[in-house]
This record gives sequence, C-alpha cells and structure tokens, in this order.
Amino acid sequence: MKNFTPKEIVSELNKYIVGQEDAKKSVAIALRNRWRRKQLDAKLRKEIMPKNILMIGPTGVGKTEIARRLAFLDNAPFIKVEATKFTEVGYVGRDVEQIIRDLLEIAIKITSSELKKSLKSQAEVLAANRVIDVLAGESSSNETKDKLREKLSSGFFDDKEIEIKVKDRSPSGQGFEIPGMGAQIGMINIDSLLGKEKFKNKKVNVKKAIELFTEEESENLLDQENLIETAIDNLENNGIVFIDEIDKIASNYERRGGDVSREGVQRDLLPLVEGTTVSTKYGTVKTDHVLFIASGAFHVSKPSDLLPELQGRFPIRVELKALNQEDLKRILIEPEANLIRQYKEMLATEGIELVFENDAIDKIAELTAYFNNTIENIGARRLHTVLENLLEEINFTASDLSDKKITITKQMVEDKVGKLTQDLDLSKFII
Repeated sequence: MKNFTPKEIVSELNKYIVGQEDAKKSVAIALRNRWRRKQLDAKLRKEIMPKNILMIGPTGVGKTEIARRLAFLDNAPFIKVEATKFTEVGYVGRDVEQIIRDLLEIAIKITSSELKKSLKSQAEVLAANRVIDVLAGESSSNETKDKLREKLSSGFFDDKEIEIKVKDRSPSGQGFEIPGMGAQIGMINIDSLLGKEKFKNKKVNVKKAIELFTEEESENLLDQENLIETAIDNLENNGIVFIDEIDKIASNYERRGGDVSREGVQRDLLPLVEGTTVSTKYGTVKTDHVLFIASGAFHVSKPSDLLPELQGRFPIRVELKALNQEDLKRILIEPEANLIRQYKEMLATEGIELVFENDAIDKIAELTAYFNNTIENIGARRLHTVLENLLEEINFTASDLSDKKITITKQMVEDKVGKLTQDLDLSKFII
C-alpha cells in the first residue's frame, strides 16, 4: 500500500476528476484509514471495520471514476458491479458472492504481475538460454552458446525469424463446472487437472521469442501457493467493491411487483458487506475488511428505502452535485487526459494541428449544459456527444485534408451544434 496522506490522495484525484470535493475527501479518509489500521497491533486491527460509503448523485458526475481512480492509486483489487445484475439466491441469475470470486481473479492478476517483476531478471536469463538452444541446437558446445549469447544481448538477432514451441493458451473446450462456484470461475480444464499442457509451434522474431519465453519462465518460477495466499490477503485487506445503481434495488412502497426480488438482493448483499466467508476454487475469502462503495441517483427511491440493516453498513453518505456550465468547461481543459487534449492528440496522428479558441470551449460547455437541462441530465457524458457532432466531418476527412491546421471557433460550434437548440425534438435523437 502506498503511503498517501488524505491531502495527497485528493490532489491525485484532482488530476482526473473536476469538483466533488466532499466525495474526494470521504474516499481519501477511507483509504488513509486502511493504512492507519495496518499500523495497529493485530488484536485491535481485527476489530476495526471499514467505513463503507454511499454516493448519491445524478449520472455522469464522477461517482464511478472516483472509486476507480482510488483503487488505481493504491493498486488495490477493484471491481465495479451493477446491483441490478444480481438475483436473490434460488432465482436464475448471478448471486452476489460471485462479486468476491471475480474480485479474487483480479487480485491474483495484480499479485502475479507484481511477483513476476521481481523474477524478471531470472526469467530473462532462462528465456535467453531457450532462444540460444533454438539458434544453435541443444547439443552445441558451450563456447558456441557463449558467442551467441553475446550477440543476442547486443540485439544482433532481434529481427531474425525462428520457430519456437510455446504453451497453447487457447481454451480446449473440455471442462466441467463446480456447483456453487459460479459459471465462469467454476469451469475447470480437465487437461490441467491431469497435469497435461498443450504446446504449439510459432514463428516469431528473436525479440518476440524472448518476450514469450520470459513470460513463460516467470510463470514457471512463481510459487503458486504463495501467489494465492498473497492475493487472498491483498483482497481481504485492500479490496474495493463498487456497487452501482443500488437505488434500483431499493424497495419503494409506491411500486409493487419486483420488490420481493429487490429486497432479496439486498438481504444477500447484507452479509457480504457486514463480513462473511465466501468459498472460491482457490479457498475461502473473508470480506470483513473489504471496502464497499455504493452509488445511485435515487431519483425515484431514497436511501431510506434500503433495508435498515444495509443502510447502517454505509455510514458515510456523500452527495455529489450536478455539473454546471463552469464544471463542464473545467472537464474539457483541466484533467491530465482532458477531452480537448484527447481529440488533439488523436488528430495529430494524421498530421493535423487542432486548435480550440477559448470562446469555442465556452460555447461547447454552454451548449452541453443547455442540452443537459432541457433533454436529460447525463452529466459529463454529454460532452462526448457534443464533441463528436462538432468534429465528425474533421474526423472523417482528416486523412485527406491539405490544410493541416484547423481552428475551432465559436461560430463553428454554433453552426454545427448550436442549431440543434432550435429543434429539441431532433436534438433528443442526435444529442
């Protein structure tokens, strides 16, 4: 875990997300509290549970992005799920424990990647030896191999094509599902159970061969038992689950019909959030210290429509504000990978220099805010639609343009997008 202070976490989030200071502070404190908990003695550490967060706000204001960037900062196992995708136990569909099984697969990938980095130099030596055996033959003398090794390290053979034998990673189609382990996670390959590995011949250049062999040797050097133990520990102490659209499973007493199923999903989520033990094909996983962040617009229902027990497991409530014109303008220009920069860099690959005048940027933000207010408020996502309509012709003809500098003016924005404000029925379909 990286040792970020709350202020540093907010500063990092500010590079990618505009506004929503309250939400940023809440997640920053939650992440810092994980570090604080790890500094305590083991006995007290077990008693301190994470303070789960409920984000309330309209779509497109940054709820998902805040959680995703937080996980990226900490290199933590992170999964985003939609509450509506799950069904109550006993009904056809995915049960909520599948969330933890999927998260464990992500944790294993993260842990495997980190462990492979520490084994890379050792794996590269073994990979080079395999390439030399292909080039010189396994029966060649050590003197010949040493000469080839020198040339190999200097890059002399990089472009030489050779035929190598690598593991066949394509699915065989033979497998069976372990009941209760989920459809995707439970499929066990029969060949892997019997210890059989398939190989295939592949023609590649030497540089690519070293990459493939290094990956294989890194996997061979991994201690699988240690990998699984480390991944499970990483998930249990650093895992983050983002549950989107939780308002859609809230029981509103004005509506009937699907409320039983909605309450069933809430009841199934409750032990997961409270802390339970989930069985996976790698062993059991405890969810006591996994951080859960839930979000929803709550237009129709209210947080109080959730089961009281579930409400109590999300003690931190944060309201995210709808984006105004100034926020939309900042989103266009402030984040590190802002939308204006993205379009500029994309067209630069065609040799096009794209320039946006300040007035044009103001107009884009103004029109986006207008469409959000008059059609439906989808937040920052509307910016993508407006920009795509504005730059559609330029994107289509970029490869053939003789004038390599294009300036986007306020008048261009009004001509291309502004006219849609006069026909709201049409703009509902286009914007």
